[in-house]
Amino acid sequence: MLNIDRQRWLDGVVGPGLCWLLTLLHRLKAPEVPPPDIQRILVIVLSEMGALVLARPMFDFLRAQYPSASLFVLCSEQNRPALDLLDVVQDQQVITVRSGSLWTFAADSLRAVRRMRGLRLDAVLDLELFARVSAIFAGLSGARVRVGFHRHTQEGLYRGDMMNRPVLYNPYQHIATQFITLATAIRSTDVPTSKRTAGPTELRVPRLLLRSGELESARDTLYRTHPTIAGRPLAFVCPGAGLLPIREWPVASFSRLARDLIARGFAVAILGVPADRELARTVQRDCESPACVDLTGYTASVRDLSVLLHLGALLITNDGGTGHFAALTPIPTIMLFGPETPVLYGSLSPRAVNLHKPLACSPCLTAYNHRRSPCDGDNVCLKSISTEEVMAAVDELLATRG
Repeated sequence: MLNIDRQRWLDGVVGPGLCWLLTLLHRLKAPEVPPPDIQRILVIVLSEMGALVLARPMFDFLRAQYPSASLFVLCSEQNRPALDLLDVVQDQQVITVRSGSLWTFAADSLRAVRRMRGLRLDAVLDLELFARVSAIFAGLSGARVRVGFHRHTQEGLYRGDMMNRPVLYNPYQHIATQFITLATAIRSTDVPTSKRTAGPTELRVPRLLLRSGELESARDTLYRTHPTIAGRPLAFVCPGAGLLPIREWPVASFSRLARDLIARGFAVAILGVPADRELARTVQRDCESPACVDLTGYTASVRDLSVLLHLGALLITNDGGTGHFAALTPIPTIMLFGPETPVLYGSLSPRAVNLHKPLACSPCLTAYNHRRSPCDGDNVCLKSISTEEVMAAVDELLATRG
């Protein structure tokens, strides 16, 4: 897979020229007349899996506003399982691109463009912030209405001027609210686009619909595999942070937290991908208790993870996909923020607490710097969150839930 630095390099070196060229081609075309009726809408979302959960209210809005329209999604291949979990589009209405190498990405991109143009789209919504690749896809889509974030008079990455419904990026509004603003911009003629009243009441995500016997099977498998945690309330902890390790709360803090939870009668299960196994071993070694088990790599899919979360009494996680998928389940959740802010990316779950220390330099991962932090790796923003503060949040969260 192309790592994040290679993706940034390609976006920065190849992207500006392509955006400029496509902008020029669009300006040479005859003025585009908006379609009288919106029947085919494409949503482009290429970023992390958690972004798909945050986009769910926008999909619900589109369904309500355009009940007869067909929705299509262009996403990365690795995000396809998360999209399937949300159940917002049919399988045949998903276009995927792989990022395993430059050549597979280029080949899939050409196929994606042919597919998009063959759909004769009425509107395309680009949910990315200032990444150029998604703007290029939107510009090549053939849609007569193209909606996406635009820097206008703000600082930000150059993405050309291919959006004929440019939306002002608002760093003070939750991103899920801004996704809905993109959807309202399809029919807007305001400047800047979509001068609407936005509020938190519109941010809702439905619970995951479980299949018959699915939860019972997950419970039986878990306790058969790890009998030492049976009979205790189960607390999940997720110490990894995926592609952005700067978002990790210190592993020593997770270890202290796990010991405190075990002392209070919890069993602790450590979640993560196989690459997080060393973090899990560190926490286990520090706990020295059979009530702490390693579940890194345990689940085969995001659906398996979401079903597993139904078995827990508590989840404590870094900012990332696991915390956002928890919003689809009943589990009380504590998400730890530092380099990014919960004002923009906090969980949509009413059962979640977003912990964040507002340092002078935080948030440092923003749309304006392509999520490239100037931090030297000493993430004081997260290190300053103590285990005592997290345990106090645990007590308050569980008390409110009886």
